[in-house]
Amino acid sequence: MIALLVLLGLFVLIAFYAIGIYNKLVRLKNLVAEAWSGIDVQLKKRHDLIPNLVETVKGYAAHEKETFENVTKARAAAQQATTVEGHQAAEKQLSGALVNLIAVAERYPDLKANTNFLELQSALSQIEGDIEKSRRYYNGNVREQNTLIETFPSNLVANMFGFAKSAFFELENKAEKEVPTVKFS
Repeated sequence: MIALLVLLGLFVLIAFYAIGIYNKLVRLKNLVAEAWSGIDVQLKKRHDLIPNLVETVKGYAAHEKETFENVTKARAAAQQATTVEGHQAAEKQLSGALVNLIAVAERYPDLKANTNFLELQSALSQIEGDIEKSRRYYNGNVREQNTLIETFPSNLVANMFGFAKSAFFELENKAEKEVPTVKFS
């Protein structure tokens, strides 16, 4: 009889532990979804700003048609992406196209001094910072979720209920990797 009570008690403890793990997995899944929503909002802001930036630069550098087309194509691809991996690849392409657009703008002193262009460039910079923050929040939640899904004994509950790992969202910014040069004249 005592052995039966001990087994029943052990079963109840394991059940409560499994319920706790399940609830944590659900909470993390929802946090990942919420964090992705934050990234999505920032990417939409970025996508909405790009046509204004392109039109402003076009007014000064109309002969840079290929650059404008590349930005427009990259923006369209980024808006059509449906998976984290798809967004990641499309946003990398869009970032490269934007770097080229800004490089074109650098060749036109009148454009660099244009108030509208400066405001758009500032807004883009702000949005890029917000994307970075959103990406860190998302990746932190993905890390927590994936760790729980992969570690024992929570992986047993995760597998039993079909919880899957989420993909990290990385945007490679070449400028972040470059070593700044300091020159004293």
